[in-house]
Amino acid sequence: MRGAKAETLRAADLCAQCPHACAGILADLSPVSRVELEGVMRPVSLEAGTTVFQEGMPAFGLYLVCRGKIKLAKRTGRGHSQILKLLGPGEILGEKTMFDRECYTCYAKTLEPSLLMFIPREEFLSFLRRHPEVALRLLERLSRESKMYGERLVEITSRSARERVARALLELAQAFGEETPEGWDIGVELPRAELAEMAGVSTETAIRVLSEFRERGLVALPGRRIVILRVDEVRRLAHPFRIFLREGPA
Repeated sequence: MRGAKAETLRAADLCAQCPHACAGILADLSPVSRVELEGVMRPVSLEAGTTVFQEGMPAFGLYLVCRGKIKLAKRTGRGHSQILKLLGPGEILGEKTMFDRECYTCYAKTLEPSLLMFIPREEFLSFLRRHPEVALRLLERLSRESKMYGERLVEITSRSARERVARALLELAQAFGEETPEGWDIGVELPRAELAEMAGVSTETAIRVLSEFRERGLVALPGRRIVILRVDEVRRLAHPFRIFLREGPA
């Protein structure tokens, strides 16, 4: 994998320091079960802009996100991309292909230097057979995401570009942002093309809408950062669908 770097930390060391329990799916595992799962994990350290997997590639397992941010996106027939989800530490990537043994239907790419744990499919399926409570939590997650994508489809097909960009900014702030003296920093140094993919608009439209927001004093645009200055007004612009970009806590 181009952009991958050797990682010397062991899975046990990394998991011992992690508070996330992989979006709750691996919560409350016994010490013996945790050691069992850690034994099949393989650390993968990736530079920013590295493709984790491509659309159409055979799926050989799933990934746990330990550090960094990953975008999950799908290319359209016209060559554009639509971001389906952003993932951060404690979340799971590639779980939808675990059971059908088919190819990835979208692609994943790092937005910043990231550390993942890869678990081969057969080892994880074997683990699920011995731990049905983990399988049930995974099914709950897949059910929630199915509803989420349904809502997102409605939003993309029925809302204006201004509403979609406002919603994307709010969800980014909720998932990754932090309050600063300037305002609410969305927490990701995001190129305008990436924001456009997330909102389901063209890059030119995203630039135009952001410029409008800046002129109205709603946001500041220092470099690739986006700071929401007037959160309540941006929230009023967004449609109240709840489109979660992340499963786990911010």
